[in-house]
Amino acid sequence: MSTQPLTILVFSHRPEVRESIITAVGRRPAADLGRVTFVEAATVADVIYHMDAHDSDLAILDGEAQPTGGMGLCRQLKNEIDDCPPIVIAVRRKDDRWLATWSQADAVLVHPLDPLTAAETVADVLRSHKLPTVRG
Repeated sequence: MSTQPLTILVFSHRPEVRESIITAVGRRPAADLGRVTFVEAATVADVIYHMDAHDSDLAILDGEAQPTGGMGLCRQLKNEIDDCPPIVIAVRRKDDRWLATWSQADAVLVHPLDPLTAAETVADVLRSHKLPTVRG
C-alpha cells in the first residue's frame, strides 16, 4: 500500500454541503486505505483545474450544485479527461439515482448522508480503481 495519503476532491457551491460530505466520509473511511485529505472546490473551474491536474484520487460532486450541477459536470469530466478519477455523486432524492447513473458516476450517495454508508461507498470505489504502485 502506498504511504501517500489519498486525496478526495469535494465540490459544492455551498460550504455547508462540502462540510457535511467531509464529515460523513471522515478522515479515514477504511483502515486499509489510511487517512485521506480533502480538497474543497466551490466552482466548476476549481473542479476542472484539479481533475485536469490529476491531483485527486476521487471526487465527490454535489448533484444539486448551482449553477452547474455535479451530474452534468461528472458526465463532462468522464467524457473529456483520459483516466478520469472515480466520481461519486451526492443527490438529495433517491429517485435521482438514475440521473447519477446517466452521468457515468462510479457511485451515488443520498442526503442525508449516513456516515457508515458514505465511508463504505468511498472506500469501495477507491479499492475498485487501481491505485498506482510505486516501484524501484
